[in-house]
Amino acid sequence: MKQVNRPYFHESISQIIVKKDKLEISNWTETMELINNELQYLIPLEKRLLGNPAVNQSLLAIQRDNQLRLGTLYRYERTMINAIECDTTECDAYYLNTHEKNRDSYMDHIKTYTKIKTILLSKILERYQR
Repeated sequence: MKQVNRPYFHESISQIIVKKDKLEISNWTETMELINNELQYLIPLEKRLLGNPAVNQSLLAIQRDNQLRLGTLYRYERTMINAIECDTTECDAYYLNTHEKNRDSYMDHIKTYTKIKTILLSKILERYQR
């Protein structure tokens, strides 16, 4: 019988998946912390250079959304301890579905943030290229 090529022969597939998921969550939260830091600069920059209420509202909304989603991800990360203890297919499916929902939510958030940031930067360029 051919052995499965795994990075850790002493761990089960589900243990490896949980480790991968935890690493992915860590990457998501790190990126969202960086977004928080960027917004600390972008919001005052918008106020000083543009003073556009619509853009300012978008930045404040994405900042609130970022904080809420970050909190959700930190809570989810704490529940990953329970995923290791799964011993049924239903339990595994629950954590898989939850992880996929969190991934989709994260990706949607990053797209929205990128769009708002691009709008801000393009408006700044537009104003100061004249």
